[in-house]
Order: sequence, then structure tokens, then C-alpha cells
Amino acid sequence: MTDHPDVEPVRAFWERLGLPGLFDVHVHFLPPNIQRAVYAVFDAAGPKIGREWPIRYRQDHADRVEILRAMGVRHFPTLPYAHKPGVAAYLNDWAAGFAREVPESLRSATFFPEESAAAYVGEAIAAGVEIFKVHLQVGEFHLDAPLLDGVWGQLEDAGTPVVVHAGSGPVGNEFTGPASTERLLRRHPRLRLVLAHMGAPECAEFLALAETYDEVRLDTTMVFTDFFPPYPAELVPRLRGLQPRVLLGSDFPTIPYPYVHQLEGLARLDLGDDWLRAVCWENGAALFGR
Repeated sequence: MTDHPDVEPVRAFWERLGLPGLFDVHVHFLPPNIQRAVYAVFDAAGPKIGREWPIRYRQDHADRVEILRAMGVRHFPTLPYAHKPGVAAYLNDWAAGFAREVPESLRSATFFPEESAAAYVGEAIAAGVEIFKVHLQVGEFHLDAPLLDGVWGQLEDAGTPVVVHAGSGPVGNEFTGPASTERLLRRHPRLRLVLAHMGAPECAEFLALAETYDEVRLDTTMVFTDFFPPYPAELVPRLRGLQPRVLLGSDFPTIPYPYVHQLEGLARLDLGDDWLRAVCWENGAALFGR
């Protein structure tokens, strides 16, 4: 699988920058039954997706790992996300097994507003989970849901990053948008939240949160591609000031274009090679100590 046509353009990108590879904080690997269900939602282009979304990387897990390795993606998570009560523990166990088998994988986990959340999140932190993921559109909850009250203090104290899909893209609902993120950060200002998709389409509001709270980060997932609406030009200069807290994300494998297209979009911002090096490698390596 290392002869995949998407490999060489990606390698050429990071080699030109003098990097050892890429650190991608927004990659998904899910149990096969869950993965099939996710693919079906995208294939249907239904109300939660809102448009045609052809998935480029449908290979099995082993082949997708080999594609990432060949492209030079040295570190990546699995980012499971629970869509209902009672699922998180299953996803977390599966992700732990994946991380044991794939050394490049950040050990990942998720949680959901349920009575057991504080207990299993505490166990996950103690077991060495490096990153959590929650998805407000899919899970249909607010970040400050009362059943999560026992979760956030643990995560704040541990400093474990949490990738949060809170923006209203691709299709919003009553749970998406910046409001619950802002409420949560007022209560827990040291949380290491990674705002997926840079909070699109509420880019300005989520950018302001990253500027206000020192541990909040943005991931670039899909934002600077032709598939997403253009990022507001007036916000781009402010990303230079946030250079240490912008992280490369891709959404591999559920993307409708070659992996390199995201990288080309970052380069078109014209924020300089130092900014690209920070985003594509240095910031992720610093956050996760790898």
C-alpha cells in the first residue's frame, strides 16, 4: 500500500520544510461496526451531512495505517466519539487495543454525559490516555451538561487534551456553536481544549476563545480546503499570533480529497515556513511530548 499515489506529494511537502514528518491530531480509527455506520451516514449525504461527501480512504485499518506511515504521518490519534449512553467504554477499550498495536497512535478515548462518565474518564486518565474526543453535533449534548460536572475538573487537573467538535459545520443543531464551550471555559479556564475544524463556521467566535484562554488550541481540519467555505480573510493574520497553538488536523480517512490538499491550503495562507513547521509538527510534538 506504500505505492499509493497520494504518498509522494505529502512527503515532498514536509521534506521541503525540513521536518521529520507530520503530527496529525485529527485522525479517526473506529471499531469496524462503528466505522461502517459512520461511512453509511456520509454516503447517504443526509441531514447531518448536508451534501455529497465521497470518502477517499476506505481501505481497511491495516492498509490505512500503512498509508499514513508511507506519507510520513508519524503520530496520530484514533478519536472515537460516543453518540449515545453506554458506548464510550466499548470505544475506549477498542482504542486502547489499537494503540497497543500501532505505536504511532496516540492513546485516545471519549466520554458521554452519563452517570458513569466521571469514573471511566478517571480510569482512562490513570491508564495513560493522551487525548479525548467529543462531538456535540453527533452526541447532541452541551459541554457543560450536568452529567459531565465530574469529568472536566479531572481533565483540567490532568492537562489531557480534548478535541471538541463544537462548531456548527457541516450541519448545526441546538447543541453546536460556541456558547457551551465559552460557559465551560469560564468554569475551567485551564482546560486543554482543541477546537476541531477551527470551530467552523463560527470561526471568529472560536478564534477569540483561543486568544482568551492560554490552553485552548485550534486544529486545522478541512478548514483551508476547497471543500469548506473560505476562512474569513480578516482572521488569517491573527493566526500568526496563535502560532504555538494551531495544530494540523486532517479528518483522515473521511475526507473527499487527497491528504496533501489540506497541506496546500495551509501553505496558501502565506504565514511563512516557520508557521507551517510549528503547525505541522512542532506544536503537536510539544503538546504530547513525542
